[in-house]
Amino acid sequence: MTTPDSPVLRVAGRPVGRYVTRPELPARLSPRPYLHPVTTLAGTAVTELSPADHIHHLGVGVAVPDVEGHNFWGGRTYVRDQGPTELDNHGAQRHNSFQLRDPDGFVEELRWIASGIELLRERRTVAATELTGAAWALDFTFSLTNVTSDPLSIGSPATNGRPGAAYGGFFWRARKEQDAPDVFTVDREGEDAIHGTRADWVALTGATWTLVFAGATDQTRRDPWFVRAGEYPGVGSSLASQERLAVPPGETVVRRIVTVVADGRLPRLEVAALVRKAVSQ
Repeated sequence: MTTPDSPVLRVAGRPVGRYVTRPELPARLSPRPYLHPVTTLAGTAVTELSPADHIHHLGVGVAVPDVEGHNFWGGRTYVRDQGPTELDNHGAQRHNSFQLRDPDGFVEELRWIASGIELLRERRTVAATELTGAAWALDFTFSLTNVTSDPLSIGSPATNGRPGAAYGGFFWRARKEQDAPDVFTVDREGEDAIHGTRADWVALTGATWTLVFAGATDQTRRDPWFVRAGEYPGVGSSLASQERLAVPPGETVVRRIVTVVADGRLPRLEVAALVRKAVSQ
């Protein structure tokens, strides 16, 4: 059931995702709106919410571990020469309003607040589109504007000294099953070969489902992928991989990721065809 605080996304009349705008979460989890559950057209869930291995993983959304020292990811903060550390530095993304809300998508304004100060204003555009009888696409764009009078920068554990941990940005926590999912791109296979690299798309296949993540703009495609399959299944697009991302006052960072959500374990050629269709719509 759709409610004002948790609209349901629909594709061809079928529910495929619930968007929670005002979650009741402890500050340590960096409260933020998220999509969960997200399902295939056949109804298979392909997200997880607060799993035991990482309780701050919240379905599908935008999470950033370091905005000028404030944690919008949740959990511990990676401190250089010290490691993961519990700090009282968590921010929250607060739903402000919907500019548009339809059964197949919405446009939302959010405020990123830490220590009582609004740092970023976000415009989030989400649309769900049918691709085939067994696949649909989630088109997710976010625009982050520095609303302060000072420069801000976005960082990650990688930019703070932890190699290989450049997470932060769009992030999808996928369904954990008995066996780890397979992960592949157009020319590579396996977490080790893909994590931290650039690719037009990354596919994750579980027992009965396939997720395909594609950068839909030139700027988004320049961001490396953060990929986990063995420890847990999750894919993100990294805003700050090698160095911090500067956001001057009044400037805006925009990224767009289109995710194909399909029933079945799709082969590479079918994945590539669906991605082309999804991104061109």
